[in-house]
Amino acid sequence: MALMQAPVCDFGAPAPDFSLRGIDGNTWSLAECRGERGTLVMFICNHCPYVQAIQERLVRDTRALFDQGVKSVAIMPNDPGDYPEDSFDNMQRVAARLGYPFPYLIDDTQSVARSYGAICTPDFFGYDADLHLQYRGRLDESGRQPAPPEARRELYEAMVDIAHTGQGPRTQVPSMGCSIKWAKPD
Repeated sequence: MALMQAPVCDFGAPAPDFSLRGIDGNTWSLAECRGERGTLVMFICNHCPYVQAIQERLVRDTRALFDQGVKSVAIMPNDPGDYPEDSFDNMQRVAARLGYPFPYLIDDTQSVARSYGAICTPDFFGYDADLHLQYRGRLDESGRQPAPPEARRELYEAMVDIAHTGQGPRTQVPSMGCSIKWAKPD
């Protein structure tokens, strides 16, 4: 498990489209996940301790963002052949246990993760109403352990600003987490 840090935000970059299978059995596109005032695309998985450390806060913040007109979607980019904890069945179990309020999709070919330039889990991409990138930072100061309860809600605050002004914060702390587990070439 290599620790990776996401690059800084490429302000204004358009959100790549996708069509991915969700744990609910439906196929989801970017248009179906798009929020009226913003869209949060998250690359997460089940096994990464950096994701596990933020899961409850992620659920809290994405629920609160929905009330701000921001919809969220999570994409699992890892190769479940090498990481069975990230299998489709386990994605369903984790989402049910935690009550994920967003579609949880599997990127079987890893092409969507590549098109976004995702490098770690978690990796957050916050878009404005026109699907232009405004945030590529962390959820909060959590690492492998959850941050203290009074930690600043960086992702939530950034997405609320984006929903109301169309602009993300100019200073962003990159997300850190486990490297994406790319499939080995055949």
